[in-house]
Amino acid sequence: MQNRITKLFNIELPIIQAGMIWCSGWELASAVSNAGGLGLIGSGSMYPDILQSHIRKAKAATSKPFGVNVPLLYPDIDKHVQIIIDEKVPVVFTSAGNPKTWTPILKEHGIKVVHVVSSTKFALKSEAAGVDAVVAEGFEAGGHNGREETTSLVLWPQVSAQLQIPMIAAGGVASGKAMLAAFALGAEAVQVGSRFVASAESSAHSNFKQRVVDATEGDTQLSLKQLTPVRLIKNEFWQQTVEAEMRGAEKEELLQLLGRGRAKKGMFEGDLINGELEIGQVAGTIAGIKTAAEIVEEIWTEFKEAHQKLSSFQIS
Repeated sequence: MQNRITKLFNIELPIIQAGMIWCSGWELASAVSNAGGLGLIGSGSMYPDILQSHIRKAKAATSKPFGVNVPLLYPDIDKHVQIIIDEKVPVVFTSAGNPKTWTPILKEHGIKVVHVVSSTKFALKSEAAGVDAVVAEGFEAGGHNGREETTSLVLWPQVSAQLQIPMIAAGGVASGKAMLAAFALGAEAVQVGSRFVASAESSAHSNFKQRVVDATEGDTQLSLKQLTPVRLIKNEFWQQTVEAEMRGAEKEELLQLLGRGRAKKGMFEGDLINGELEIGQVAGTIAGIKTAAEIVEEIWTEFKEAHQKLSSFQIS
């Protein structure tokens, strides 16, 4: 398949693996790229030297393009950007901040830049900042989320109608049928996060992977809205955040409750009780742990089959 996104990144399939903290290291990114999509290293949980190591290992594991996801609020952002430039990473996805600061610098070095947004307003600002594409991420998504709480089926067509650059759809995409729906609403690629958490190559702890597989409808909720909204699996830590917010806890108390390393404790170390377990609503549809290549093939095959089925419908 060829469209603006596959040509932009020089990839075979318009399937992009999200750069998720504690879950997407070099093994997952290179595996997705080798399968024909675009893999991303999630740098938000990495010190600069660790990021450099992951980039170099990904280079050794694949000859195909891969990228790095960079949260713009990361304290060592300048060091991350310099490593990315020095290592000649071809693609950067930015999130959680203003793309205006770093986009021109990255593009000066020939790097393709994509920014993640949760509203049309910020999609247009990203386009004005010079990014090559945007990821429009709906309310269903896991991890840090938009305050607007706009669902994917509402967000995607509004963003795609306003932009001249390509839109990548995210938030609730874990199947080929969902991918086809995203394309019908203006997407030229999809970004998949939660499904790749439950992959063999994901760096998530096996406890967390299994909890994702075991999740059912309604097991996640957007929480910590006074800080930065984040979608979590309901557990004891989540319950503590809900109780604190219901009694009107101030930001300082919530920050103390969140503490340091809460996400690492849950997703990387496998503490399902006290850890922060970030995942999307679509976790309820994930039935098992598969390799990244199997996931890419499954999504792409279902996409083609669903497209063919819809094309056969007779409309009078």
